[in-house]
Amino acid sequence: MHGSRGVGAFAGRKRASAVVLGAALLITGCSSSDDKGGEPDAGAGITQQPKDSDPFWVNPDGNAARQVAALEKDGRKAEAGQIRKIAEQPVAEWISPENPEEQARGFTEAADKADRTALLVLYNIPHRDCGQYSQGGASDGNAYRDFVDGVAKGIGDRPATVILEPDAVLHLVDGCTPEEFHEERYDLLKGAVAKLKGLKNTKVYLDAGNAGWGNPDQIHEPLKWAGVDQADGFSVNVSNFYSTEESIAYGKRLSAKTGGKPFVIDTSRNGNGPYTAGAADERWCNPPGRALGETPTTKTADPLVDAYLWVKRPGESDGECKGGPKAGQWWADYALKLARSTG
Repeated sequence: MHGSRGVGAFAGRKRASAVVLGAALLITGCSSSDDKGGEPDAGAGITQQPKDSDPFWVNPDGNAARQVAALEKDGRKAEAGQIRKIAEQPVAEWISPENPEEQARGFTEAADKADRTALLVLYNIPHRDCGQYSQGGASDGNAYRDFVDGVAKGIGDRPATVILEPDAVLHLVDGCTPEEFHEERYDLLKGAVAKLKGLKNTKVYLDAGNAGWGNPDQIHEPLKWAGVDQADGFSVNVSNFYSTEESIAYGKRLSAKTGGKPFVIDTSRNGNGPYTAGAADERWCNPPGRALGETPTTKTADPLVDAYLWVKRPGESDGECKGGPKAGQWWADYALKLARSTG
């Protein structure tokens, strides 16, 4: 299989302005506020998780929080309770290409105000996703460098953890990205790592595929060419469904090939493991019967695992397959099924 595919970026959707506005509202206090210090929320009463085990910011005005508020308003308490399983956990904010500096500033300021760390994803590498549902990315190398520069300016000295370019290295290895783009991509990734690591309080994890695609022997050198030595580590299972146990085993084998680098695991939808029915090349896209995985935490089952994270945003579509909306759009029915399948 080819990597994560359909990693649920903001490709093709017209939400950039809404994302920026939402972040701005969190700062200015122009939306509703709770009674615990005035942090704005969607009216769902979403608060932060305990910092010692989960230092990442919960967005009180995210899609899931808004869904909870709407369901409660309609008197659908049981469904609201299910969606709350998603709304009360920190999920990554995927920075879209429009106004990246403003987005990064808004999210990191809101997180800093709550004494938490913003979790951000950069998914804008040129020629990304090999023509799948999230196809797009920066128009060229210079546009990508400008994008990264904007994100870095927006983060500044505030705490942030960045997942860098899901699938970008993997697609260099699996033949998905044409050879003519390889040299530039390595240069862009290495430059992005350097730029972000030059910030005072930013951690960077370079994406390294998942437990189902191949052997760590195939990717450890490309990761080094892409700058993993300078990064804080790497990420695995982004937008995928492999179990935490499988992901730990894969990550540990890869860590041993990269000088003992630690890693983070996307556990957002891996509660029931991968989907094994249907067409093999579309098992990654909105598979039925999946469940939420371990909730985000820095208290993990292995010292090499820095955190379990919800990088893919549960409830947002992988793409227009199996009845889903465009990649990255909220799909209330799928979100409810994920939550109901979770113990």
